[in-house]
Amino acid sequence: MRVRVVKLKMHRTAVVEHEYLYYDKKYMRYEKRRKKKRVHVPPCIDVKPGDVVVIGETRPISKSVSFVVLGKAE
Repeated sequence: MRVRVVKLKMHRTAVVEHEYLYYDKKYMRYEKRRKKKRVHVPPCIDVKPGDVVVIGETRPISKSVSFVVLGKAE
């Protein structure tokens, strides 16, 4: 899943924003929606806010972190 990094204020954890399209049956059109997720950032990957990264689901690392950054998307 390709997402955009929003914040890097926690230790080895980032907040990313996942944008997706949702189809509304009543109005028969798509709308943009967003979700924020917390992801673990390994020390070998250097990311900064605004980067587009690839994430994957993993075992729960903490109460709110269940995804990990796999690499940068270009």
